[in-house]
Amino acid sequence: MEEQAKPHILLVEDDVALAEWVVDYLQARDFKMTHTTRGDEAVNLIAQLNPDLVLLDGMLPGLDGIDVCKAVRPQFTNPIIMITARDEEIDEVLGLEMGADDYMTKPVRARALLARIRGALRRSERMQQPATVNDESSAEIDRLQFSGLVISLQSRTVSLDGEVIKLSSNEFDVLWFLASKAGEVVSREELVSHLRGFDYDGFDRSIDLRISRLRKKLNDNSAEPFRIKTIWGKGYLLAKDVW
Repeated sequence: MEEQAKPHILLVEDDVALAEWVVDYLQARDFKMTHTTRGDEAVNLIAQLNPDLVLLDGMLPGLDGIDVCKAVRPQFTNPIIMITARDEEIDEVLGLEMGADDYMTKPVRARALLARIRGALRRSERMQQPATVNDESSAEIDRLQFSGLVISLQSRTVSLDGEVIKLSSNEFDVLWFLASKAGEVVSREELVSHLRGFDYDGFDRSIDLRISRLRKKLNDNSAEPFRIKTIWGKGYLLAKDVW
């Protein structure tokens, strides 16, 4: 395989022994690896290299992982997987709110890490290519519009009242899936299965947090959302019309 064809992963980890193991393990599986030990350096490297995926430790010198994620997310749309020794829900929530796509706690298991990376890259690749929705009646639709909200699948862009809204790949995928089923309730189980490729276990918070970020970016009232509605006990619904 040519070097440029290998998926490029930036590992941000200050535990040198762990970093060496991860780099060796992933290089042996045909990934191109770049490693840094500092969060502030990671921000610059992400901007310079635009890696296909970032493995980001939570506790780092210079800038911690959550702040790195917050700093790069407005421009960087490829997957970020946070890896940290802290096993508290608040840290997971903060990481996902700042734009991380997935979250793992140490000790990291090799096969689990590889599965998460491959899954994230598959989803990212799918989202960067022109896609069709599963519903055959909507298979050829690549542009949806709802009361000033315009979503283009082909260009993967979103605008609200004529202003372009910057979304991460995962946020766009959630919005498109809901929009393709506008007026219908979409369960968390459907969203997790479609977007992440595994069954909902009742504890996954990433979908809820992406919905929360989407509401903020679309000026949806979080207390009484009018565009993306929560249907308690069932899931979410994107309203066809907003008044």
